[in-house]
Amino acid sequence: MNPMGQWIKQLSGMVSSNHYTDVISERDPAKVAYMRRLQKSIKQQDHLHIPFSDLTVVVFDIETTGFYPQKGDRILSIGATKVTGKNVSTEKSFYSLIKSTDPISDEVQKITGITSKELQDAPPAEEVLIDFFKYINKHTLVAHHANHEKQFMQNITWTLFKTRFDHRILDTSFLTKLIDPMKDLVTLEDCCAHYGIDSTNRHHALSDAEMTAKMWSHSVEEVEKQGFTCLKDVYAHLANIR
Repeated sequence: MNPMGQWIKQLSGMVSSNHYTDVISERDPAKVAYMRRLQKSIKQQDHLHIPFSDLTVVVFDIETTGFYPQKGDRILSIGATKVTGKNVSTEKSFYSLIKSTDPISDEVQKITGITSKELQDAPPAEEVLIDFFKYINKHTLVAHHANHEKQFMQNITWTLFKTRFDHRILDTSFLTKLIDPMKDLVTLEDCCAHYGIDSTNRHHALSDAEMTAKMWSHSVEEVEKQGFTCLKDVYAHLANIR
């Protein structure tokens, strides 16, 4: 494709920017194979019938340069923690910056607290993603405003490994819309305030993931009181009220 054609396609959002691969000399076939095996095995998992009390989810958050990965915005950091039933893990979490040689704007640095120098010294995206997927394993993912995370995870997984991102991602609203005082709340701050969760350290990926995990934990407790026992119960209820 000639340079003009490439430029036009990028403007229309038809191709992804290569911010993640500019620091990779060539793809590691073993890592690509691992990712493809993992994504294939995920399709065989059935988490819908697991009781909430036994269900482990990975609650995660990402900080990005913007909202449109197809137009060149990229992930700066990933933070995650695990919740089993109502128990938020306090032992092991996940956090990493992602290497970038491109400077980030002053506005993004102010919001996230991340500097261009920190990104230059961070591990490359391929390494971070492999470690993150090992942390996730086959668990269901949870995020606040999950469509944002889903778009970026789809983009980076395809860019780095040429494979689909098939993990189930639940938005926190999957449960909060069943809780009358919360169903109209939108921001993470407002949702945390409802449960008395401290939200002072916003826009740090791990801190946001931990806040969201606590919110998920409280929400699980609330919906269990209403008689919901597993994800399938919630899906069935939501389908009936549409």
